[in-house]
Amino acid sequence: MGWLERLTGWVEQHIGISPDVLTRALATLLVIVLYVIARRGARRIAAKTFDNPSTRYQFGKATGYLFGAVALAVLAKILLPSMTGLATYLGLLSAGIAVALQDPLINLAGWVFIVVRRPFEVGDRIQIGPNSGDVVDIRLFQFVLLEIGNWVTADQSTGRVIYVPNGFVFKQPQANYDKGFTYIWNEIAVVITFESNWKRAKEVMTRIVNDHAEHLTADATQQISEAAERLHMKFSKLTPFVWTSVVDDGVRLTMRYLCKPRERRSSQHEMWEAILDEFAALPDVDFAYRTVRHFDNVVEGKARAKAPDAEGDAGDGDEPGDRPRRQA
Repeated sequence: MGWLERLTGWVEQHIGISPDVLTRALATLLVIVLYVIARRGARRIAAKTFDNPSTRYQFGKATGYLFGAVALAVLAKILLPSMTGLATYLGLLSAGIAVALQDPLINLAGWVFIVVRRPFEVGDRIQIGPNSGDVVDIRLFQFVLLEIGNWVTADQSTGRVIYVPNGFVFKQPQANYDKGFTYIWNEIAVVITFESNWKRAKEVMTRIVNDHAEHLTADATQQISEAAERLHMKFSKLTPFVWTSVVDDGVRLTMRYLCKPRERRSSQHEMWEAILDEFAALPDVDFAYRTVRHFDNVVEGKARAKAPDAEGDAGDGDEPGDRPRRQA
């Protein structure tokens, strides 16, 4: 009699566990230990083989899924020696499982959707519902975001990690900064006073935005051409442009240009410094800000747009700023 038979006989005699149950328990423990060893070995091999962190991560996830599938298959073979009646057994449990594990099942279905349909991948910058960030991990029941925005401006990282249930892909709209078209439109609005030479200011801003963003146009055009095969994307104008509008405080000049999602703040920084330097050298251009001003139309109005004074006299029109006298 071998040592295994003596061990199982002793356990059955003193603990009351049958040899068959003990054998299956030991085999299950052995499978789990081998799985852990294989996972750690794969990570060490990846660390020595791949220099790119992204490649190491993808290799580790792929080997983890592979070893996990093999381990589950072996455990099923060990723990379910006979498949007779399995379908009936699962049918009886399905209703209870569906109710008790509704959220985990939805999250698992969400993981399948993410892996198959690939609305986003690890490394993509996305927004799902109110949460925005870079995807740093995708797991069976949740994916992980490195948060951006919130109290930090211009889509910079906050340093926080957000765990989002996979089921949110069925419930919340998703925006992907990196799928299809890897550029975003960014705008910088500058408001100058009504008295400023807005045409000269617009020329300066047009030169600045072209110097900083014009080189992106060729690459963006190529990407739109490639993305058009998968998505109906169409932009009538890709070159930078400065739009003119009027607001309460003055004339608003808005620079609109393409930039990469992770370079939004750096591009704003460079353009704002250029604008500040250029405007400082322009004697007829000044920034607008909230002020309180009294405007006397009789004194300051245009020659033919003045209101009559208290005596009904708006001027005879001979002097600059006067209107012809009203005729009775």
